[in-house]
Amino acid sequence: MEYCIFTEPQQGFSYGEQRAFAQAAEQLGFDGFFRSDHYLRMGAGDPLPGPTDAWTTLAGLARETSRIRLGTLVSSVTYRQPGILAIQVAQVDEMSDGRVELGLGTGWFAEEHSAYSIPFPAKRFGMLEEQLAVITGLWQTPVGDSFDFAGEHYTLTDSPALPKPVQERIPVIVGGNGPTRTPALAARFATEFNVGFQPEDVIAERYTVVGAACERIGRDPESLKYSIALPTIAGDSDAVMARRAEAIGDDLARFRGDTNITGGRDEIVEKVERLRALGARRVYFQLVDQRDLAHLEFLGTEVLPALPR
Repeated sequence: MEYCIFTEPQQGFSYGEQRAFAQAAEQLGFDGFFRSDHYLRMGAGDPLPGPTDAWTTLAGLARETSRIRLGTLVSSVTYRQPGILAIQVAQVDEMSDGRVELGLGTGWFAEEHSAYSIPFPAKRFGMLEEQLAVITGLWQTPVGDSFDFAGEHYTLTDSPALPKPVQERIPVIVGGNGPTRTPALAARFATEFNVGFQPEDVIAERYTVVGAACERIGRDPESLKYSIALPTIAGDSDAVMARRAEAIGDDLARFRGDTNITGGRDEIVEKVERLRALGARRVYFQLVDQRDLAHLEFLGTEVLPALPR
């Protein structure tokens, strides 16, 4: 089992605050620090300091951490051309000595696109399929060979397919709710299939569906890492957790339930054990308030050592 921290910097956190959170997560023993890739705050609240670019941030963190894995959950195909994204991710992989992972999805937040003049086509699934093919194709092309691609959305001609990542294969994360097309893409291109923000019965069903998609193309379902990302509020008392819920504009009673991770050490261990029984091999704890380093410390010192590996 692997345990990662997943953050939402668009909710009002600077690069410096993200750096402090990532460095603390590394020191506490977490396996990964992942961030969303958004350019606009969601919901009410102070918009300052404004957005930070995911891959610019990860490039900085690559030089200011030494062990923890770094990635997006997830980047949107609407933000960057696939050839450019392949270069960016490969470069950050070099900067981190091979610790980068790429989560990629269709995107969904229309308002941030209009706010920053980013095109937002109504149909984006074909873009995702082609970007996965282009990015993995560029990385896998042998040095000295060129890469060509002709699709509906992207065309590459005589690309030198450089630079190459440090890792032999950068992990690619695909996730989503689609019943057929998303599992098929994960089976073809992904090293990890992620389910986010769902109750346990839905998680089990999604894992079963993507496993079947692997079998249909002759891929061993066990070669795919299954993961789950869930909002998390941890603490040693209801009073502490209620304050943490209020800080992110929520209510503890509403936050509790089958979907989210809530409670002290024993409750969280029991939840993770159930997730592992469903097939999860990586858990992303979504912590929204990156100024609350005590929250991260509680999770790292009180909960993490008790979790199954």
